[in-house]
Amino acid sequence: MTSLSVKEVRKALSAKGSLLFVEAIPGIQYNEVVEVDLSSGETRLGQVIDVSKEVAVIQVFGGVGEIDVKSVAVRFKGETLKIPVSLDMLGRTFDGLARPIDGKPEIVPEEWLDINGAPMNPAERTPPSEFIETGISAIDGLYSIVRGQKLPIFSGSGLPHNRIAAQIVRQARVKGKEERFAVVFAAIGVTYEEANFFMESLKKAGSVENVVSFINTAASPVIERIAIPRVALTTAEFLAWKYGMHVLVVMTDMTNYCEALRELSAAREEVPGRRGYPGYMYTDLATIYERAGRIKGMTGSVTQMPILTMPNDDITHPIPDLTGYITEGQIVLSRDMHRKGVYPPIDILLSLSRLMKDGVGPGKTRDDHYQVFMQLIAAYTEGQYLRELSAIIGTESLSEVDKKYLRFADLFERKFVNQGEYERRTIEETLDIGWELLATLPEEDLKLISTDIIRKYHPRYRSKGGT
Repeated sequence: MTSLSVKEVRKALSAKGSLLFVEAIPGIQYNEVVEVDLSSGETRLGQVIDVSKEVAVIQVFGGVGEIDVKSVAVRFKGETLKIPVSLDMLGRTFDGLARPIDGKPEIVPEEWLDINGAPMNPAERTPPSEFIETGISAIDGLYSIVRGQKLPIFSGSGLPHNRIAAQIVRQARVKGKEERFAVVFAAIGVTYEEANFFMESLKKAGSVENVVSFINTAASPVIERIAIPRVALTTAEFLAWKYGMHVLVVMTDMTNYCEALRELSAAREEVPGRRGYPGYMYTDLATIYERAGRIKGMTGSVTQMPILTMPNDDITHPIPDLTGYITEGQIVLSRDMHRKGVYPPIDILLSLSRLMKDGVGPGKTRDDHYQVFMQLIAAYTEGQYLRELSAIIGTESLSEVDKKYLRFADLFERKFVNQGEYERRTIEETLDIGWELLATLPEEDLKLISTDIIRKYHPRYRSKGGT
């Protein structure tokens, strides 16, 4: 990192947690990088997080608990935090500040980029409209994610969101061999056990050469958790805008990021907002999520799939609530489905992808995709209603057609939603499973599918050559 204008101040006023309070000098900027020299000879990096006329507040990577305030020297570097980026990052694993942790050499940087990125001009954005195949039927068939979209997964404590994240990282790709595709994966504030799981999973994956991984453990400094989503997105933007790659960014767990934001806000003694989170959390999350998209005239794209755990499974909690306002839908995991042994345990009726309609159909997936999706959801909704009704009046009181819908709901969960953790289904396989399930219902009930599509794909007609 080259210094543009190094300024030095030798008087630190106090230290608290990971914060260092020093006398302010003219020209200090918000987010400016600093070097803190300790009496032991160690030098730690930090970042300016608040500035007033008298005091500059510095968040120090590694903390300041053992620092002798009287003996520190602080140098202001005159620039914001930048990371080295290169195409050689593909297939590598780094920490939250883009330092290698896979035992391989440092990368040779092609550029040094500011982790805060550059805002996209709204007039230059291209609406997301191209399908990304994750290999997971419930996502691809019902809540398709398209290039440039931001589609979060809302989970709960103990649910297998980490396994789903690892599966998406292993399996995701774009349709068509000519497309250059990469996955940038960021694990935020995970335990050592979780970090080891992700690293082992990536090593076993056959497509690991297309994955850039950033692992931040719970033991790492709070400021590193603040930085890692931006580090991951900066890498994704480099691959997308310079090399024309379609990049899927998977970040887990954004709740740990928000907790770090709250901890930092409390240390700065800011006035808290809802449930103690800072009032600017919506704006802060927007600076992360809005870095997804496509730009006119450029081949690449940045697509985000952030994963967050909802405290107490509360979807109205500030973290999922604010995330839902910014993103284009959500995939919600269900504890009831998890108890049934369904993997991935996706709550079909609470999940939504607002951009799905723009990313499916002829030339993108298949011409029957959207109609099959609507019919599957309608039939499953009817099956769920009849489950509740049968619990009151008994199954024997239902008609034969009602019993078919009950059976459909069970088959839908066991055969369509449920799949192996290492099972990858193409979108064609997913839609064919959907047709097998719809074939158990009376044909006259398939009112959301046109006659032409039924004649083309219904198993009854396909076995007769479409006649």
